[in-house]
Amino acid sequence: MTDKISDKDKKDWENFISSEDKLPNKDNKFKEKKILKIKSLDLHGQSLEEANKSIEDFIIRSYEDKINKLIIVTGKGLHSNNQKNPYVSKDLSILKYSVPEFIRKNKEIMKKIIEIKDAEIEDGGAGAFYIYLKKK
Repeated sequence: MTDKISDKDKKDWENFISSEDKLPNKDNKFKEKKILKIKSLDLHGQSLEEANKSIEDFIIRSYEDKINKLIIVTGKGLHSNNQKNPYVSKDLSILKYSVPEFIRKNKEIMKKIIEIKDAEIEDGGAGAFYIYLKKK
């Protein structure tokens, strides 16, 4: 490679610098926020079996309806009666832990999911989580 710049390149550069034309900023294309279709489901007061059935139906229905983001509210398990039963797992009997576990173990549901992550405080914080669905 040579260090010499041709006269034509110099002239083109000078014309570009003096021109009023602006190059489009390609980075702005990626800064556009996606518009997400969001649905939420509150599982408060449901038994583990009811919650698992509800969440399975909700995910399948939302996927069919082309929803992008789900907000699942489970609560924190602070009022769970299962904590008093010594024969029941304290974590797995609480919806906060058991529902995401149920989802992760269900291969058919997981085929429709991109990611499961904790919710922001405005959406329920420790008592909720997000599910991001794939495009149909």
